[in-house]
Amino acid sequence: MLWFVLSFLTALAVASHDAWVKKFFSGLSIYQMLAYPLIYSLPLLILTLPFVPVPPLDAVFLRAFLFCLPINAIGFSLHMRAIQVSPLSLTLPYLSFTPVFMILTGFIVLDEMPNAWGIVGIVIICTGGYILNLEPAKNALLAPLKAVFRETGSWLMLIVAFAYSLGAVFGKQAIMHSSPLFFSITFFAILNILLVAGFRIFGKITLRTFRAQKQKGIIVGLLFFAHVLLHAFAISLTKAAYMIAVKRFSVVLGLIYGGVIFKEKNIAVRTLGTLLMVAGAVLITIWGS
Repeated sequence: MLWFVLSFLTALAVASHDAWVKKFFSGLSIYQMLAYPLIYSLPLLILTLPFVPVPPLDAVFLRAFLFCLPINAIGFSLHMRAIQVSPLSLTLPYLSFTPVFMILTGFIVLDEMPNAWGIVGIVIICTGGYILNLEPAKNALLAPLKAVFRETGSWLMLIVAFAYSLGAVFGKQAIMHSSPLFFSITFFAILNILLVAGFRIFGKITLRTFRAQKQKGIIVGLLFFAHVLLHAFAISLTKAAYMIAVKRFSVVLGLIYGGVIFKEKNIAVRTLGTLLMVAGAVLITIWGS
């Protein structure tokens, strides 16, 4: 049960991070929005490094670690591109398919195969994530599905979901051959540096931009840092597909933030999706392990 609590707290950190970025940084470019948490979490990651015990490392860890860097960098980059070129309602739903892809990637990389109840639970959660983004008032029942064939952002986000599924299982493999704390801190310290440096080199950001809202930047950095730690510990305690499925509760929590803070519509339909996701998570927790 600890893995479920940690996974849910990971989802809470993700949803809170996204809501904070949307509320205070949405007027910036996509690159600036995503660089804010990277820059402000980096000092926390670096300051934590000296206090992290270095476990015995082997070739499996190094291989998984090095593979995770480009996979996550590609995922982040395509994620930004997807939400830049297409509506959020036609892109973000496809992140719900990450745990579905992880049935395959988890089996290939980690030799993990969810039992029948686990697979049913994952499918229910993905179905709920799909329903959350329906717009019946606009006769958009099949919009998220049709969008795959006409929206650049939609098929890009499917690639992102697959990239994240690979990143999650290779990340767990690296954790299994080191420790949750060592991997999470070192990996994101290096990844943050590489991404921020890349954005800066290609002229996507200027560092003086991030001096304007320091207090808000510190909070989003703390949320990102909490996400990193909670994710690492949670995924080390259970099957990777289960952890990511529960982590997708961030969509549910995002629905709550959207209704309360941003006054978004279609709450009734999205509540149905929420209930399905809750049912899927309960199914996984009780019978899927």
